[in-house]
Amino acid sequence: MIKLQDIQKIYFIGIGGIGMSALARYFKSRGAVVQGYDKTSTVLTRTLEASGIEIHYEERVDLIPKDVDVVVYTPAIPAHQTELVYYRNNNYIVVKRSDVLQWITEGSFNICIGGTHGKTTVTTMIAHLLRHSGYGCNAFLGGIAANYQTNFWSSERNVVVVEADEYDRSFLKLVPDIAVITSMDPDHLDIYGTATAVEDAFVQFSQKVKTGGCIVNKYGMARGSELKAAHQYSYDYKNSGAAVHAENIETNNGSYRFDAVSAEWKVKGIELHMGGLHNIENAIAAITVAKYLSISDDKIKAAVADFKGVKRRFEYILKNEKHILIDDYAHHPEELRALISGVRSLFADRKLVLVFQPHLFSRTNDLAKEFAESLDLADEVILLPIYPARELPMEGVTSDMLLKKMKLTNKQILEKPAMQEWMAEHQPALVVMAGAGDIDALVLPVKELLQS
Repeated sequence: MIKLQDIQKIYFIGIGGIGMSALARYFKSRGAVVQGYDKTSTVLTRTLEASGIEIHYEERVDLIPKDVDVVVYTPAIPAHQTELVYYRNNNYIVVKRSDVLQWITEGSFNICIGGTHGKTTVTTMIAHLLRHSGYGCNAFLGGIAANYQTNFWSSERNVVVVEADEYDRSFLKLVPDIAVITSMDPDHLDIYGTATAVEDAFVQFSQKVKTGGCIVNKYGMARGSELKAAHQYSYDYKNSGAAVHAENIETNNGSYRFDAVSAEWKVKGIELHMGGLHNIENAIAAITVAKYLSISDDKIKAAVADFKGVKRRFEYILKNEKHILIDDYAHHPEELRALISGVRSLFADRKLVLVFQPHLFSRTNDLAKEFAESLDLADEVILLPIYPARELPMEGVTSDMLLKKMKLTNKQILEKPAMQEWMAEHQPALVVMAGAGDIDALVLPVKELLQS
């Protein structure tokens, strides 16, 4: 197998993916020639192109480079993809994104954050804490850090903070010095088959922690007792049974103030300028890692106060006395539940209108009951049609299936243009837009309609 330092030319199939683009930036920073393909131009791909990375958007063999050292593809790319087939048939080194992350982290001190939800925010918080405090790290994020407008940065310090993705079991190729596990709820059942298989994978991930290493895990998780390491800390935002929890939580104009408390230490007066009670919990996980690394309380507090969040994670798009518009990546029932609860904790006096775009037919089918229960927590729900991503339609699996399972009275399904017309007409005071598909492209148009 080729050595990392020998890779001078590299090609990415699906370069616009959030994890793939971080790797593309990594190789670009090392001076390699980086090229790629994606099926659509996005803000992310245009940013990569602006940095000097050549990208094309047609699946054509005549457009691909023939003199590359390594070809990297994302698991979301189908096996019959024309370019992927060409490279395989012509004996190129063709690897998954997870293989490259494995190469990168083989000789470093690794902080790996896994979980079916919460991992992107926690990863970004930890990386920001280490960067802001001067500790230093190389960061591979699953979202765009609002502080730095990127999902990757490098450091001379041989420490890697990386989002450990459970999709396709790719996180089992990582070897953490510190593993953070935020959740192990059922997801990606098209890959795993059962909830038990998902939990098994997270237990396996915990067993990858190096001898003498550390696990930081959400308190009260299923199978939490099976997570074992030389150093272990559970966390929760309110339950004092956890090794680390929050106390004295106060809210003020969309922000929080709280203390992080453990049996050994207490960090008082932490300010978090990011909405959602679940983000207090995410901050507790990040602070626990920082304390384990002996970062001082003053540096921790300064870093948390300066944290501007992650794009599409409880992101305020519009916030004034008349309108609040929040955009969030939530695409799992528990994420929706946490999102709605977080919004309620800050804006209890406003009617909450949720616009949700279900993501994947398989996920919608597997978790339909749970989705309906979470959606019912809003005051009014507008469902968009299911975003298929990599999947073909499944018979009987539609947004209407979710609508029929919901108990909420104020609910409807609208196509995108009709949803925008509804926003212009009704001018709701509090709108939350959620989903992992292409709903993000509608956020700015909705903002403009509310402002008009």
